Formats: sequence, structure tokens, C-alpha cells
Amino acid sequence: MSETAAKAPGTPATSGDANRWKALVFIALAQLMVVLDATIVNIALPSAQQDLGISDGNRQWVVTAYALAFGGLLLFGGRIADLWGRKRAFVVGLIGFAGASALGGAATNEAMMFGARALQGVFGALLAPAALSLLAVMFTDAKERAKAFGIYGAIAGGGGAVGFILGGVLTEYMDWRWTFFVNIPFAIVAALGAYFVIREPEGGRNRNPLDIPGVLLSTLGLVALVYGFTRAESDGWGDSVTVGMFVASAVLLLAFVVTEAKVKAPLLPLRVVTDRNRGGVYLSLGIAIIAMFGTFLFLTYYLQIVKGYTPIKTGFAFMPMIVGMMVGSTQIGTRLMTRLPARLLMGPGFLVAAVGMLLMTQLEIGSSYASIILPAMLLLGLGMGTAFMPAMSLATLGVEPRDAGVASAMVNTSQQVGGAIGTALLNTIAASATTSYIADHIGSATSRSQQQLVALQGQVHGYTNAIWFAVGMLVLAAVIVVTFVNAGRPGGATVASSEEGVEDEVAVPVVAH
Repeated sequence: MSETAAKAPGTPATSGDANRWKALVFIALAQLMVVLDATIVNIALPSAQQDLGISDGNRQWVVTAYALAFGGLLLFGGRIADLWGRKRAFVVGLIGFAGASALGGAATNEAMMFGARALQGVFGALLAPAALSLLAVMFTDAKERAKAFGIYGAIAGGGGAVGFILGGVLTEYMDWRWTFFVNIPFAIVAALGAYFVIREPEGGRNRNPLDIPGVLLSTLGLVALVYGFTRAESDGWGDSVTVGMFVASAVLLLAFVVTEAKVKAPLLPLRVVTDRNRGGVYLSLGIAIIAMFGTFLFLTYYLQIVKGYTPIKTGFAFMPMIVGMMVGSTQIGTRLMTRLPARLLMGPGFLVAAVGMLLMTQLEIGSSYASIILPAMLLLGLGMGTAFMPAMSLATLGVEPRDAGVASAMVNTSQQVGGAIGTALLNTIAASATTSYIADHIGSATSRSQQQLVALQGQVHGYTNAIWFAVGMLVLAAVIVVTFVNAGRPGGATVASSEEGVEDEVAVPVVAH
């Protein structure tokens, strides 16, 4: 966020753009589209996989291609918005996202689908930071800004619920392709509204040269990391290409750190991540999201393939988790974060989520939704929601005004990269466990029905093995919080020095699911 946006908290509301509340409608609509797209595709995935002939080993790329492109390019997207102008970046991002969605809906094979999802991620990475920055520069009065970001955050949380249900309705009553086509009207309306309504304040651009080496090194390093996890599933952890990917990733990401320490206008100033509190938040959130994203994928397949749920029934089955998240963030996290240090909300929040995940390790073919999945989802949602709000606030606490935008983008980068790694890693663990189980038990199955039963048991065994790993990830996230995060109450402080007046309301999630 530029320093021109850092007006004093007492700036009169009349100094803002007269159309700012109309602009909020279109910015919020774009945010709803991005969040909705992230969950709607999960519900449609089994149907799309069957139609396009995507293998079990490759299916996670429908999720991973989007998450990796989005997460890998978020910092770059924020920097481009500062350079081009936020309104222009926002409109271009919307038009590109609509085009990529049309390509995904028209996909005829897995390569076309993966390419469309990656393109959605690219344009989403341009769109999301621009939307957040526009709100920050248009709402300069402290009370108005708090209200605007509150509405934006509520849409980010509620969009997940809409996505699960809408995904089920479209997949069941129309076709999975409509889970992509539905983005197009959202994007067109938001782009037209933004073009005619938004008036970006003058003087907010950052004219420093782009850190091209930083963009290339970070993106290539993350792609190599996720591809290494994906390759491990089909070819084993000891495969030369798998090992080579991990080594290449380590070298590229290390080179990225060295580059950022030396260039004059880095993509990611190291001072943003070396602060122990911000670093602890980024790391713990990324690890917690590793656990969450993989679990979304397994539950979708468990409910549809093992339990035989329809897509719409699957969508409603996820509702307890979304309700838990919204209650945890709006009723627990928001109310207590001005009274308690962040670690006393984040740490217990991650542990409550771990207990919910622990319940899901008990899944079997005949498990009851009401006795295992329902309470597990409620606990998972409550825990993550409670941890989420103070984490968002703390992520930009004490940051310099010139770094406020990149600090906020870094939160979303850690979430998206964690999601990409989580989907690939947990899918690898599940597939390996399933293969081993079937190999050990298929010999005793003499009839076709018994062989089908063994195959289903193998799938569930694979899911529960991966979920055990997810439990460990959430416990690790709690340990990191307790170890690194030592700040006081995040709700009572500001992002920057008091004379700059950049308040911590800018720490609103781009993707809250």
C-alpha cells in the first residue's frame, strides 16, 4: 500500500471518493467470485475427473495448478498493481479470470483443464491484491475503513459456503462445466462497475523497477517444490527426478532469499518476514492450510465415492465447517482478540482444529456422518476461525507503511502455497497407503464384490493415513505460534507508526476458506 493511502485515522469521511460505497459493491463481488471458485471446483472435481479421464495421481492438479499460480504470483500481482494502477490491474484481472473460466468450462482433456486452472490463478493473483489495495486507498476514515473491510471479510468467509452449495446444485442439475461458466457474469458485472465507478486517488503508484529475478526465482522454486511432491506419488520418494525437484527447489528459493537481500526494490523485503511475530504467523498459517486443503479433497471423495452422496448433498455436508469458521472468526476471534494476546487464541485454535481432524482418523466405510464427520467439521471450523482473525491482524502489526501491502499479500501467499503443497503431499501419502493396503488384502478377495470392497477399504485407509499427518501439521502450527508469537493484543495496535495511521484493518484475507 502506498504512503499516500496512509491518512490519519481522523481524516473526515468527506475527503473520500463519493462513489466509494458503490465501488465496494463491485470489489466485494469480485472477491466473492474468487472465493466461490476455490470451493465450487472441489465439489465438481469427481464429475470432471470422470468426464476428462484424469487419473487419480493427477487429479490434485485441478486444485494445485490454481493454488500454485495464485500463491506464487500474489506478491508479483500486488507489485504490478502498484506500478500500473490498482483500478487497471483490477479490471484486467477480472477480464482475464473470466476468459480462463470459459476455457476451463470448455475443457476437453486434462491438459486444457490444468492450463485453464493455472490461468485462473495468474489473473486471480493480479485481481486479489488490487482489490485489497483499492479498499485501503479509497476508505481513509478509520471507522469507514473498518466497516468496509468487515463487509469484505464477511464475504470472504460466506463465499466458501455459497461455493459448496452452488457447486453441488450446478454439478447435479446442470453440468460440472457450469461451475466454471458461472464466474463469467460475476466478472463482467464487476469489471464494468469498477471501470465506471472506481476513482483511484492520484499519486499512489510505486514507480520502482520490477524485481524480475525475484519473480522468476520464487515462482520456479515453488513449482519445483510442488512437482516434487506430485512426482513422489507415481515414482517414489527415491526417484532421481523427485529428488532433483526438491534439490532444485531448495537452490532456487535460497537464491531468491539472497537476491531479495541485495536488490534495491525487492519483490519481498526480508524485513517483512524476519520479524518473529509476522514470521510465526506466516509459517503457522501455511502449515495449518497444508492440513486443511488436503482434507477438503479427501472428504469430497469419501462422501461422493465411498458414501455415495450426490454433489449437492456433499455441498450441504460441508456446511458445519463453514458455520464453525464464521462463528469462530466473528464471535470468538473478533470479540477476544482485543482482550487476549494473539498466541492465546491462535495456539488453542489450531489445537481445537487438530481434535476435529483427529476424529476423522476414525473414518471407515460404514461411518456415520452425524457421529464422526459432523462434530469433526464443527471443531475444525471453530478452531481455524478462532485462530484466523488474530493471525490476520497480527500479520501487519508494526510493519512500515511502504510494506503494508506486501505484508498483507504475504499472508495470502503462505495460505495458497500451503494449499498447493498440502494437496500434493497429502494426496501422495493417501495414494501410497491405498496401494499398499490393496496389495496386502486383494489376495483374499475371491469374488468381484469382495475386490470392490477391498478397493473401497483401501481408499478409506489411504484417507485416514493422510489425515493423521494433517493432525500432526496442526499441532506443529500450534507449537510454532507458542514459540515465535509473543506480541500483545493485536486488536489494540496499528500497523505502522501513529503519525502514518495505517491501521491493522488492512489485514483482511483474500481467500478465507
